[in-house]
Amino acid sequence: MRIPGVLLLLAAATLISAGCTRYTMKTQYRPGISTVAVPIWTRGPQVYRRELEMRLTEAIVKRIELDTPYKVTTKDRADTELTGRIMRIEQRVLSKNPKTSSPRELEVTFFMSYRWTDLRNGNVLVEHENFRVADTYITHEPLGEGFFQGSEAVINRIARRLVEQMEAEW
Repeated sequence: MRIPGVLLLLAAATLISAGCTRYTMKTQYRPGISTVAVPIWTRGPQVYRRELEMRLTEAIVKRIELDTPYKVTTKDRADTELTGRIMRIEQRVLSKNPKTSSPRELEVTFFMSYRWTDLRNGNVLVEHENFRVADTYITHEPLGEGFFQGSEAVINRIARRLVEQMEAEW
């Protein structure tokens, strides 16, 4: 009776140790970094919508403070700096109202480039060109969302995806 119990315990220990090789208790963020400077992003020459860069910068700062152990501070006090530019914005009609042919559902896509740099040694931690994030919004009544609401969803998605990129490589 004891032998099957010991075998069961041994088998469970083997399965647990074999299955847990991919899990870790370490932080998912880079060690040695505690502060990030996030200057206001810029707009490329083909972006005509005003204040998008301000809204995007604010969303990124809030997401960093919410989801990471990093604190956002000024460049002269920061370990790292996250800079970026909205290169262009595209919209495309996904569906139309069959009676009026006016757009019912639109997709808005932001194309950006950004760089996260360690200010202590000048190393680039993460860099992406042509980083693309899209979302949809409904222009048709009763919801009647405009570009502001549609772009807000994209801005929040960008902030989440950028913070995901700040995680340490496994």
